[in-house]
Amino acid sequence: MILQPNEIERESMRIIQEAINDSDILPENLPVIKRIIHATADFDFLHNLTFSPNAIPLAREAILNHTPIITDTLMLASGISKRYGVKIVCHVSDKETISEANARNITRAIVSIERSVSEYPSAIYAIGNAPTALIRLCELIREGLANPALVIGVPVGFVNVIESKRMLDSLSDIPRIISHGNKGGTTVACAIVNAILYGLA
Repeated sequence: MILQPNEIERESMRIIQEAINDSDILPENLPVIKRIIHATADFDFLHNLTFSPNAIPLAREAILNHTPIITDTLMLASGISKRYGVKIVCHVSDKETISEANARNITRAIVSIERSVSEYPSAIYAIGNAPTALIRLCELIREGLANPALVIGVPVGFVNVIESKRMLDSLSDIPRIISHGNKGGTTVACAIVNAILYGLA
């Protein structure tokens, strides 16, 4: 039997719900976890994803107060739902970013984050690809130059990935969602942001 698109998602969510034991998961976090598993088919996120207290309610409050969302890639920016009119910013491919990164011999992700913090120090930051961006953001937070409403720290890979997440986790005053270990990615970051947005409906 061929299902319609909305039926496919409902059936997927039913299967996920049956497969997980959500008795220890806060109700506010459960839709985020389920949407990540739906996007990745990876149940490891039940165990490697952590939320600081009230991360989801605080993020939704910030969005309702017109807080922008900063992303580390254009792919992530393009994947975020536009139905809620949220301002989404990504400077990684701007000419100015590329020029400065080349001149300083650093990653575009670092320059992009620096530019974003100078414009929106209290934004929501979603990082799914570039650990250098997350490390620089954490440094700027420690320097008192950034005070994000939420940091989604889920970069994927092997170089500086675990270290960047540990660095974020040490910032106990910052609302944060982290995928510990090597797993993560743009798909995961997108699922988190969209789950937060869908909860506004």
